[in-house]
Amino acid sequence: MNPMKVCSVTLNDGHLMPMLGLGTSAPSQVPKSKVEEAVKTAIDVGYRHIDSAYLYQNEEEIGRAIWKKIADGTVQREDIFYTTKPGEEFIPKDKDGEVIFDTVDLCATWEAMEKCKDLGLTKSIGVSNFSRRHLERILNKPGLKYKPVCNQVECHPYLNQSKLQEFCKSKDIILTAYGALGTDFRKEWVNKNCPVLLKDPVLNAIAAKHGRTPAQVALRFQLQRGLVALVKSFNEKRIRENFQVFNFQLTPEDMESLDGLNKNIRYFPYEFVNHTDYPFFDEN
Repeated sequence: MNPMKVCSVTLNDGHLMPMLGLGTSAPSQVPKSKVEEAVKTAIDVGYRHIDSAYLYQNEEEIGRAIWKKIADGTVQREDIFYTTKPGEEFIPKDKDGEVIFDTVDLCATWEAMEKCKDLGLTKSIGVSNFSRRHLERILNKPGLKYKPVCNQVECHPYLNQSKLQEFCKSKDIILTAYGALGTDFRKEWVNKNCPVLLKDPVLNAIAAKHGRTPAQVALRFQLQRGLVALVKSFNEKRIRENFQVFNFQLTPEDMESLDGLNKNIRYFPYEFVNHTDYPFFDEN
């Protein structure tokens, strides 16, 4: 059996996306060599979805890790679902170098992504940090060739994104959760005044009941909601622990309790973004 078919979701373009992925963003003090080692460990453990971005400045290390695991026979290239986000060359700007994000330019950017798919440079195209309003701009674009297959957003029990999930599901768009365990407070751009998700007493009580870690329960919560979840760690023990989420089930009561933790807390407010189309002003 194709390993990609195990614990995967089918995207609206027919491709498969593994439901659990390794996130690779890292605080500046983490050496890039740690990212490379984490990716190799994750592939050995069974992760087949690796998430990165041009902004993370670590794609060379990730590529090297993937090719080493291909070379030693652990995986083949088609086993790996690799996600990236384009660099600044895809972001429309005005003559003064300021970012433009109105309807016309957003659609023009999406057309560039569609062209990449047509040229075979990528199998699937999606979006990140889009509210319903921004998704509707793409979906209502005249001449749309491809719908986004996914929308990657911050999502965890303190920010369950239920309204956005409902809308995405109605449009056959997969919601992908980043920050699924809260956050690493060493990161420069996070809200350090937020409570620590993995210390939440409700989450810990459910974890104790199942003999699991709070992280495993937080991840399992997303998978049972039908979301794809991204989890980041550079610790081998935790990378292995975080993958052990496919062999237990949360009860309906557990799911209701975790859903009730929603506080609309954002660990990643991106407050340095100052624009009228800033997506986090929207309710969903």
